[in-house]
Amino acid sequence: MEDRKQLSTAQHEELIKVLQVRFEKHSDRHKDIEWSKVKAKLEANPEKLFILHEMEATDGEPDVVGCDKTTNEFIFFDCSQESPKGRRSLCYDREGQLSRKEHQSQNNAIDMAATMGVEILTEQQYRELQQLGKFDLKTSSWLQTPEKVRKLGGSIFGDRRYDRVFIYHNGAQSYYAARAFRGSLKV
Repeated sequence: MEDRKQLSTAQHEELIKVLQVRFEKHSDRHKDIEWSKVKAKLEANPEKLFILHEMEATDGEPDVVGCDKTTNEFIFFDCSQESPKGRRSLCYDREGQLSRKEHQSQNNAIDMAATMGVEILTEQQYRELQQLGKFDLKTSSWLQTPEKVRKLGGSIFGDRRYDRVFIYHNGAQSYYAARAFRGSLKV
């Protein structure tokens, strides 16, 4: 593991505190999961803690939303009420970004997610997230786009309006100040 992907002792301790406070504040997101078990997994996987730090640094507010019974890994999603501020104004992917003749975005959701070490939420995961609260009331979030849609030049995103979750389409080259992506991570 590279040195730049390690947290200092102070960063490590602070992030554990932040995650614990969020975990306890939003216990409805992870019924029947004990913080002590989550903390033990985090302590045993410093590379995953670094990824959670990146999620936190871009205002994702990661929190436990479940446990994969097959792998016994805890599942974290970005749970910020609105799409993460540090990941907005991105085209969907590099192809979309490079296809813009003018005003290219600085980055794209697929590359940024890969650099961070997270997966962009799928449509199903996004709907699961929306069962845990009301997210993206003023913003929207890019979602993993089916290959067939992407080959035709499109991409999908979701939001919540009128107390309903909507999944829409857009050109992959588009980007908006109020659209980011939400990530998932298994620890």
